[in-house]
Amino acid sequence: MAGKNSRIVYRRPDGEWVNLRNGAKKPAGIHDTQKDARDEAKAMLKKSGGGELTVKGLDGKIKSKDTIPPANDPCPPKDKEH
Repeated sequence: MAGKNSRIVYRRPDGEWVNLRNGAKKPAGIHDTQKDARDEAKAMLKKSGGGELTVKGLDGKIKSKDTIPPANDPCPPKDKEH
């Protein structure tokens, strides 16, 4: 789900953590910690109907990708029954 409700959290060169909607030019929030940026992004996604959250680590590589409810997970875990 790389649509309008997708956000990414990453670290800028100055050490600040950014919450950015995919396709946006300006960040929705700048934080001192990854956790704060991630929590804000999750809350924004949940409020706007859910979506995909991508979090990058210190090395710039993708650390995690999560579908935030109420959006449908395109790749649900196979070990859970529906």
